[in-house]
Parts: sequence; structure tokens; C-alpha cells
Amino acid sequence: MSLLEISDLSVRIGGTTVVDEVGLELAPGERLALIGESGSGKTLTALAAVGLLPDGAESTGSIRLGGEELLGLGDRALSRLRGERMAMVFQEPMSALNPLMRIGHQLTEPLRLHRGLNRRRAGAAAVELAAQVGLPDPELIVRAWPHQLSGGQRQRVGLAMALATRPALLIADEPTTALDVTVQADMLQLLDDLVHQHGTALLFISHDLAVVAQLCPRVAVLKDGRLVEEGATDIVVRTPQHPYTQRLVAAARATGWDTPEVAR
Repeated sequence: MSLLEISDLSVRIGGTTVVDEVGLELAPGERLALIGESGSGKTLTALAAVGLLPDGAESTGSIRLGGEELLGLGDRALSRLRGERMAMVFQEPMSALNPLMRIGHQLTEPLRLHRGLNRRRAGAAAVELAAQVGLPDPELIVRAWPHQLSGGQRQRVGLAMALATRPALLIADEPTTALDVTVQADMLQLLDDLVHQHGTALLFISHDLAVVAQLCPRVAVLKDGRLVEEGATDIVVRTPQHPYTQRLVAAARATGWDTPEVAR
């Protein structure tokens, strides 16, 4: 049985169709990459899945999580699901952090709300989460403010927040784009390790085919809001069928990437 089933999803903004009848499936524990250039509709597809489309956007079709229809659910039900069964890591970590709250408070909030931990146990769990995502001096980090951390540290906090309630589905929207190359590699390895460790299904959104190949055994390609190609990553990158996918592969190879062994 699929964990996430997206069928005939269309999103319209201001009368313009920006996602056009997209269909995707993700099994429990599976990793799927959604790739495409800026404006291809990949982020809006993800936002529709978690019920966070911008004001004025209209969606039709079907999005089911564990068999439960998400389109049409009220804010309270979606908030519960976002905390308990699905979570999202955003491209810019500051967008997920409240600048007026210390890191520890932001880590303990989902633990207390969705896992029912008391203040003491949530505080201890927050320190453990900070250590798990590789933050230095976790006891000090939880007392820090977001502006006191580096971009890479803030992204690690965002990942810790997303995984705090052990969701079945994690959506990562370009989570390493704003980081330098060294920090990006560390974050990708950390993400790979954690989703394996927790058995979490991952929908990974990116425009970078080389990054996708490291992390996801399956890939779906979006162009202008439409799904143009989907399949095993190793097959898609070696023998792309759609002209747009062919251009993506050619662009990746032009940077020196030579289709190494992809994720399994």
C-alpha cells in the first residue's frame, strides 16, 4: 500500500494552472526525488501535499496519506497530520524558525504537543535531537536564538524539528541550496542517514540532478507543471527519454558530473 498517493493534482493561481494533473506515489520508507527548474511546480506540489498552499491558490484532484484524503481537510486536522504523520524541511531555514523563540523552545513544542512529553522530558529529548543532527554543544545550542546560529546549523535545527515526532513522511524542499558546498554534503549525508534510521519516506525536491542521484533511487521530472518522466534514477539519468530530461542530464554532465552510481 502506498503511503502518499497524489492523483490528478492541479493547482491554479490567479486563473493560471501552475500544476497540471500531476500523479505520484510514495511507499513507506521510499525515497523519491521531484526535480525540475524553478517554476516547474515542484514546490507547489509539495505545499499542496502538506496543506500549505499560498492564499488564492486552488487545488483539485486527490492527495491521500495512508489512505486518508487530505484535500478538503480543515486547518485543525491538517495541523495534526503535519505534526504527527508528515513534516517538511524548507529551503531557507529561517522561514521555519521563530526568531523570537530560543532553539530549545522550538524543539520542545512539537514534542509536547504531539508526543505528550512533559516539560522535563521534552527538554531532554530536545538536547538529544540537537546531538542527533550533529549540532555542536547541544546543551548550549538549545539555549541559543536562531540568529546566533550559522545557516548550516539552522538547517540542522529545521531537520531536527521535522523529525522530532517521527513522521512517516518527510518532504525536503531544496534543503541544501542555501548552504555552501561542504555544508551541503554534510547535510545530505545526515538526511540520508536519518531517513534510513527512522524508516521515513522522503520526498526530496531539487533542481540538481547530481544531488538527486546520491539520495533517491526513484525520480520524477516536472516541467511547466506537468510530469514528463518518472522512473528508477539510474535508468532516467543514463537513458533519459523526454527532451527536457535529456537537457537536465546534459547540463549536469557539463559541470563535470559523470552519472556515478546512484542511490539504492
